[in-house]
Amino acid sequence: MRVLFVCLGNICRSPTAEGVFRQQLQAAGLSDGVDVDSCGIAAWHVGKAPDPRTREAALRRGVDLGSLRARQLSADDFFRFDYLLAMDQANLAALHEQRPVGCPAHVGLFLDFGDHAEREVPDPYYGGEQGFDEVLDLVDAASRGLVEEIRQRLEAQTS
Repeated sequence: MRVLFVCLGNICRSPTAEGVFRQQLQAAGLSDGVDVDSCGIAAWHVGKAPDPRTREAALRRGVDLGSLRARQLSADDFFRFDYLLAMDQANLAALHEQRPVGCPAHVGLFLDFGDHAEREVPDPYYGGEQGFDEVLDLVDAASRGLVEEIRQRLEAQTS
């Protein structure tokens, strides 16, 4: 199973989702069966580490994002991943525009797996520190839901 988290620049929301989701997979004993990555629609930050505020907020919750580096979405991603999960409607629209014919992956909003009323992870880049904590809260809840879905899919594959 392969999961790709997608935001605009790949320095705030999608690397946060990647780190939190990896941590939850490990806690659930599923990390060996699931590959996780993140990317951006735009190429502005390719090769850069996540925003320092993103890294600091994640570290306060025990999630180390220091080794992650931004990359841009590629056409191959649509066939390499089982899930391509956008952080907001604009990113989802961009995914649908670029989605090749015959792409078998689930392409949708990440927060559809959460238990919050929100459907989009807000971009904290231009806001204050509380925005990065809000992203972590939303990502944590959606990650729990996605871990459960993947657990069920993996169990179905082995039975």
